[in-house]
Amino acid sequence: MTANTRRGRLTLTRLTKRYPGTTAVDSIDLEVGSGEFVTLLGPSGSGKTTTLMMVAGFTSPTSGEIAIDDRPITAMPPEHRNIGVVFQNYALFPHMRVFDNVAFPLRMRRQPASTIRSQVEHALDMVHLGGLGDRLPAQLSGGQQQRVALARALVFSPGLLLMDEPLGALDRNLREQMKTEIKRIHNDVGVTVLYVTHDQEEALTMSDRVALMNRGRIAQLGSAEDLYERPASRFVAEFIGESNLLEGHVESADGGLVFVGDGGVRVPVQTGSPGQRDTLMLRPEKISLAPASAAPHHEAPCASIAGEVEDVVYVGEFTRYRVRAAPGVMLGVKTANTHAAWRAKPGDPVRLRWAVTDAYLVPPAG
Repeated sequence: MTANTRRGRLTLTRLTKRYPGTTAVDSIDLEVGSGEFVTLLGPSGSGKTTTLMMVAGFTSPTSGEIAIDDRPITAMPPEHRNIGVVFQNYALFPHMRVFDNVAFPLRMRRQPASTIRSQVEHALDMVHLGGLGDRLPAQLSGGQQQRVALARALVFSPGLLLMDEPLGALDRNLREQMKTEIKRIHNDVGVTVLYVTHDQEEALTMSDRVALMNRGRIAQLGSAEDLYERPASRFVAEFIGESNLLEGHVESADGGLVFVGDGGVRVPVQTGSPGQRDTLMLRPEKISLAPASAAPHHEAPCASIAGEVEDVVYVGEFTRYRVRAAPGVMLGVKTANTHAAWRAKPGDPVRLRWAVTDAYLVPPAG
């Protein structure tokens, strides 16, 4: 098994899957570069797993094309696509030793015994399971079983690795360990990865790019920073992370721009078209919380509004506040629990501040 950085480029062209009464995947276009790690993220029913199954060859598309390195594979049987697949349930053979589970793809390809032994040993070493080849899957932990599945998917040096919710059956600590391991292996081997998850944190921390899907289409494709800081639609802003979303419009004021919220909130913004109906997004962690009597800041251009604390929830590394800023306007605030942090209580009058550049106008629908 050798590093694989020059092949595995995946191209989906107007890929569509229809079932009676519904369209699971609706004419999507996607290119995953050689050696790139791209995640399909989205709610249940968004089409992400159906897309993966069509690439693997387990589901036939209604229309559209799939190609690897410009070679059409749409009508090719799964066993001829040279694709590694890792499932959530591992799909290990329970009666086979770890060694034989990993060796299975090589034996199906009629590789010589000497090649099989060296490749399997290398694959097990790569996933830190060297010396465990004689064990049965039932003698391994869930994390170790997932590593066996990963070794089996990579042992024949596929050009493309597909991973369908591979960490979903693991507890939180094991998920964190396996996220690190998968990224390490991806960097070492250089294989192209198409990964499916509904877990935002997995998608944002592991991927080169994320394709957020909704109703069978790609709502936005970009880096984690693109999706989090610059969502292309209200759906993206609501799905990725936590957001304060204020409805209103932008107006000019003394040569600048001011966002006027439906609840009477007025704050400066950097961009916008006066008069157009807009949605202002403000992430809770971008807002600072101070006593109402606190002196104003004089650094970067800053927005500031008064409010009253409605609710306080301690969440370990941070505290979550709900602050009533105006009738019908409730803002979420997250503050790090540092030793010097000021702690507000329900009913406290407070002042909320944020940098003008941290407020983002979500593009209107359509």
